[in-house]
Formats: sequence, structure tokens, C-alpha cells
Amino acid sequence: MPIEFPPELMVSVSGFRGRVGRPLTPELVTALAAGFGSFVQREGAGTKVLVGRDSRTSGPMLARSVIAGLQSVGCDVVNLGMVPTPTLLLAVRDSGAAGGIGVTASHNPGEWNALKFSSGEGIFLDAGVMSSFQEYLLSQDPARAGWKEIGTVRSDPGAVDRHLERILTLPILEVPALKDRGFKVALDCVNGAGGTIMPHLLKTLGCDVAGIGMEPNGHFSRDPEPTAANLRGLGEAVRASGADLGFAVDPDVDRLSLVDGDGVPLGEDLTLALASAVVLKRNPGTVVTNLSTSQVVDDVAHAHGGKVLRAPVGEINVARRMQSEGAVVGGEGNGGVILPDLNYTRDAPLGAALVLQHLLDEGTGLREAASRWPTYFIEKRKVSFPREALPEAYQALIEDLSPPEEDRTDGIRMAWPERRTWLHVRPSGTEPVVRLIGEGPSEQEALALLTRASELLAGLA
Repeated sequence: MPIEFPPELMVSVSGFRGRVGRPLTPELVTALAAGFGSFVQREGAGTKVLVGRDSRTSGPMLARSVIAGLQSVGCDVVNLGMVPTPTLLLAVRDSGAAGGIGVTASHNPGEWNALKFSSGEGIFLDAGVMSSFQEYLLSQDPARAGWKEIGTVRSDPGAVDRHLERILTLPILEVPALKDRGFKVALDCVNGAGGTIMPHLLKTLGCDVAGIGMEPNGHFSRDPEPTAANLRGLGEAVRASGADLGFAVDPDVDRLSLVDGDGVPLGEDLTLALASAVVLKRNPGTVVTNLSTSQVVDDVAHAHGGKVLRAPVGEINVARRMQSEGAVVGGEGNGGVILPDLNYTRDAPLGAALVLQHLLDEGTGLREAASRWPTYFIEKRKVSFPREALPEAYQALIEDLSPPEEDRTDGIRMAWPERRTWLHVRPSGTEPVVRLIGEGPSEQEALALLTRASELLAGLA
């Protein structure tokens, strides 16, 4: 039977996401995986599919469901076990697989889980392919394999080691000099999959590591989204250990946040800015980021003779624009760094290595490196608002705020370049909310934008 998507299931270019038990059941997950396995075979991509998961308590159960669904349509499964999402995606690309399935809800709370789907390129399905896949799921009944054609399963425990090796051999990193410098780093892996890779990477780079939330047991020690507001514990660890800086990741290790040597969170947007400085110093060119990313990235790019282009929010949207524009680096303001020399995916271990390289380049601490650039205040809110009424809301915002610039490729982004302020309003692809992101040279200016937008939306809801 074709699948019917439960109304509570979040369906977007980011995959299929929901609370475990309702709507995300083993039966639904098995059906989605079988549909994917049948879909990639129909597309002529082959039968090998890689599977990985983060540390969520529901992960082993749902990964088994994924594997069963893939086997049932004749796919041969390579089970990576618990790995970071960028590790899975790199393994998919390097192995020549037809695709991959990640069992992870990324930054969502522990009661959530999700399936993320990768093409054989080792990147997530783009909007066109995801649309075709969803149409296939809703209209087709996958052909099940007979008893002689059921797919095989084998384990591959070496994916993390290969990922580490690929990072450590990037020409952009001065590994011997980093080892000599010997940074002291406080690390918060939020009891996610980061514990499988981050301490090993940092220690190989000569770092003295003080860790919290290192056991990957899925019992998240804080709100798993690594925003500044959630990093109090890491700040305390920085101060207690005398670390030079702190790193925090989300449960599937594609986002990286920074805390300075005083234990003060610097926000996620600075991750991409500082990582980009390392790349642009050696290879000036184009940076691609999303519409919700801080303009500090523009400042860094312009200082190095580069330019910034923007894409709709979503890793795959940034990756596709990077490919088409020949960008040298890119990512998202949520702490995700993408380096084409590694793979077109957000990668927190890569981001950490690049930030350390930047501090080595500058010969300063994190706070001093950050202070080189203009300070902006970025504010974010989530509001409940009916999605069907968003077009009316966008028009009301335009009429009320009269921005000189607007971009409607992803919700609506309004900008006032002379004031160095902007506001982005869009429906979330990972939660049933509307996101408001505003930035300005002062906290007052950013908050004023968000407050006015919130008032307008409340009047229309």
C-alpha cells in the first residue's frame, strides 16, 4: 500500500520528523525506508544503502526498522551504527552507494526522531528529488523482494576513523603547528554522537580536552540545540578548566557553537565567519550561506576580497548553490560549515579544526579574534502561526516595515542595508512553528524588528 503521511509528521526537504510513538512508529519508519530503497532502485542508482544514527534512545529500534524496510525491497545495507551525520554522508559518497538514511532528529529534543535521506552524492536530497520521492511514497506500493532476493546486511565500524583521516589530511590545516600550539578546549557533546569523534579529533590536534556530556547515551544533558542560551554548562566548564575556548555540538554533530576563554558564548554565526576566514585567506572566492545568517560573514568575505551569495535555509539549498557558483566555503549561521574539499555537507568536526586553525593564524584567543569584526546582535523567536496565512502576513510586513530590499525565495527576508539591519520570517522545516530572525548593530534594533513583526503576526493569527 502507498503511504499516508500522519498529520503530525513534519515533512520537508530536511526529511521526515516527528515524536517517537506518535507519529513516528517502527511501522511507519519501515515503510518509509522500503519506499526509499525502491525509489533509488527505480532511479537506477543501485541497491547499496548506508544507514547511521545518532545517540537517541529510540535510535537502535528505528535503525532496525530502517534496515528491515530496505532489506524487504532487496537493498543491501551497510550499517555504520552510531555516527555523526557528516560521517554518514561522507561514507555514502566515498563508497559509491545508492544513498543513505540517517536516523536523527538533529537538534530536536530527545522525544523526537527523524529520517534524513542522502543521494549517492553524499548530500541530502534536493527539493526536486525530495518532491519526486514524496510523490512516489504517496502513490506507489514498493515491490517486495522474494525470499531469495532479500537484501544483505553488514557492519562498517570504520567510518568515523576515515572521516577523521580526511579532515586531518586537508592541506588547509597546519596539523604539526596546531599540535605544537596545544590548545586547551572544553567540549560539550550533549550526550550525542559527538562523543564518537570530537574528543579524538581534538586530541589528535594536540588539544587538552575537558569534556562534559561525552557519553553518547541519548539522555541530552541540555536543550540539544547549541544556541548561546543553552551553553551555560560549557561556559562553567571553560572557566573551571582554564580552557582557551569551548566547543559545543548538537546530537548529530553537524553544528558547532563557540564559547570564549571567559566562558561567554559567542553565538553560532561566528563559527562560519571564522572558518571562512581560514579558507579565504588561502583561497579567495565566493561564500554561500543562507538567508538567516549574520552579516558578519559578509564582513569577513569582503575583507578577504570575496563575496557572499545567499540561498534558502536548508543544508542542501546551500550545498547546491555552492556547487553552481563554485564557492570555496559555505554553510549556515546555525554553526554549520561546509568545505567542498571535504564534502558538501555541514560538518562540526571540520568546523572545530578550522576555528583552531584561525586562532593559530591570528595568534590570538577566541575573544580577540572575534573582536576584529563588527559586532551584531541577532535575535531569534519561534511563534505559532497558521502556515496557510503566511502569504497575507508577508504582505502585511512589507506594507508596515517598508524595507528597501526584500527576498521571497524562503519566506520573506527584508533588509535595510544603510542601517545594517534585516529581518527574516519563514516557516520552520523541522518544527511546527514560524521562525523570526532579526539582526542589527544593537540589541535594541534587532529586538524592535522582532517585536513589531510578532505584533503584526499576532494581529493576523
